[in-house]
Formats: sequence, C-alpha cells, structure tokens
Amino acid sequence: MRKLVGAALAVLLVVAVAALFVLDRRSGSADAAAGAGAVTTLRGVIGSEKEDFFADPRVRGALAEQGLAVEVDTAGSRQIATDVDLDGYDFAFPSSAPAAQRIAERTGATEVSSPFWSPMVVATHEPVVQLLARNGAASQDADGVWHLDLAAYLRMVREGVRWEDLEGARELYGSPRAVLITSTDVRTSNSAAMYLAGAAWVLNGGGVVTTREQQEAVLPQLTHLFLAQGFSAASSDEPFDDYLSQGAGAVPLVMAYEAQFVGEAARGTSRLGADAVLAYPDPTVASKHTLVALDPGAERLAELLATDPELTALAAEHGFRTGDGSVLARIAAQHGVGVQRSLTDVADPPSFEVLEALIDAVAAAHGG
Repeated sequence: MRKLVGAALAVLLVVAVAALFVLDRRSGSADAAAGAGAVTTLRGVIGSEKEDFFADPRVRGALAEQGLAVEVDTAGSRQIATDVDLDGYDFAFPSSAPAAQRIAERTGATEVSSPFWSPMVVATHEPVVQLLARNGAASQDADGVWHLDLAAYLRMVREGVRWEDLEGARELYGSPRAVLITSTDVRTSNSAAMYLAGAAWVLNGGGVVTTREQQEAVLPQLTHLFLAQGFSAASSDEPFDDYLSQGAGAVPLVMAYEAQFVGEAARGTSRLGADAVLAYPDPTVASKHTLVALDPGAERLAELLATDPELTALAAEHGFRTGDGSVLARIAAQHGVGVQRSLTDVADPPSFEVLEALIDAVAAAHGG
C-alpha cells in the first residue's frame, strides 16, 4: 500500500510540474504576443489626395509592422491651416509648405517634415495639347514630355481667346468655350492655391509676390482665372474625376497633382482615356506634402514615411515623389506615362500671409 501511495504521489507531482510549465509557457507566449502586437494609433487630418495612400492595405500593413496604426480625416489644406480644430489630432498633413507653416505657428509644433511631394500639372487631351502647340502655348521636350507655356496661356485668357479662335481648331478641337483651366475652389483647396501661386509668379515678371503693390498689380487677372470658371469644387478629386469621366468636350484642361495622374495610371482599373496627356506648366509649383507632428508619437510616422523603403515605394506607386525620383519615373513608365524626371522651371509660392491675402481678395470678388 505504501508503495502504491508513493507512486501515486510521484505521478501527481509530475503532473503538477508539467501543468505549471505549460501555464508558464502560455503566459510567456501571451505576453510576447501582446508585446509584438502592441500598436500605437495615431489620428491625423490630411489633404484628400493622400486618403487612398493611407487606406491602402499594403501601407496599413507596413505601418503595423512598425507598431503604428493611422486613422485620418480629410480637409482642404487651407481649412486645416485656418479652420480645423486640431485638438485630439496627433498630426496634420496638408499639401503645401505655407499651410504647414501656419499650422506650426498656430500650435507651436517644431517637428515639420516633407516626406513626399508632387508638382502641379495640367491634365489634358491629345487634340487639345496639339492645338495649343500649334498656337505657341505648348511644346514637347526631347523625352516627349508635354509642357504648357503658362505665360502664353495667361495671354490667351487675358485676351478672351476661345478654342474655336485658334489656328487648327476645326480639325483638332473647335469648342466655343473660352481657353481656361478648370481648378478647384481657391478659397478651400490647395491645388487651386498652387495654381494661383504659379500664375502670380508669371504675372509678377517671374518672381515671388511680396509687396502690397505687387499684389494689387496681379489681382485683376488672378481673380478672372477663378471667377470665369463659375462653380468650382472644394476638393481636387472632383475636377479630376470630371476629367476622367467627361472627356475633352467638358473638361479640356484641369489643374491637378502629378500624383493624381500617375496614381490613376498605376491603378489596375485606370480610367485614363486613350488621348489622356499629362503636361507640366512652365513654371510649375511644387506641392510639398508636409507633416506637422502635434504629438511626439507622430515624429516616428514622419520618419518612416521618409525613410522606410517599403513605404516610400508605395508612396511612389500612389504617384508621389520621394527622395529618389527615379522610383516614380520607373513606375510611371511602366504604365505608359512620361514624367519629367528633373524639374527645372519651378516657381516658389509666396509666404502664407501673402498667399492668404491674395486668396482673400479673390474670395471677396466671389462674394465671400
């Protein structure tokens, strides 16, 4: 009997030790899993043109591997800088450096960086750009990339030229509409503000508008560029969507981001028509997508967007330029889009205060 009891106690002891070992292993595994799966959630307010990037499952996965999850709301860059209540957000990510400058001033933020950028382009159509070329307002460079002479275009607008007035209109594009770029609402949208900045540079003789006298000199034509359009959408997605769906008859020229055009071409279900053409206004304006870290945790996000190879490659796939410009050029070429690798004719936007003054003056002409 004593032997039986002893054997039973030995078995129970072995079982107890084994159970404790299993429980310890499970607890350790759970702790490790919890540590490995710990994710910091960051909330940000961004320009709408970056919404698809942050919604991309590959981007979300790459950020999750780095312990980050990003939730975003969208607004116009000017709205982010002036109207959006930034309490509760970890970062703001407008599409322009002047807007980011104002946000930093408002919030006292010191960590500001531009992980990617996009030049302004004109989305147009082959017959339209050929017509402009025949009349001295467009040309192709040695690589076959199209350029719109912004000064020549502005002269056409000032003189009230209609498409049907141009030489070759009958066989190329004989629309009775006025020659005019469609843009977003300059009162709310960064792409329109960048259009205004480029036009102001040209009208100011090829220099940044700085003084009140210069503002007053360029305002009449700047105002006409926007009032003559009639209704303008608040977001850059809307006129570009019209360009994709309605064609040259309704939308011959649209001010857009290069990222929109290249990103659309890279989609598996691209809606770019066979005659779609990307043209660079000379000069163009670089729209710097600038992240303002409102919380220390967002500094890690800014660093990853600028340096992580997977995230920078995905940014290029969405049409954005990063530190290595060859990545975007390669992706664009794969999808039949010619982009200008190195931009040489680029206008600097005015300071936020001057840009705001110009926009406010145009808004006043709009009636508010």
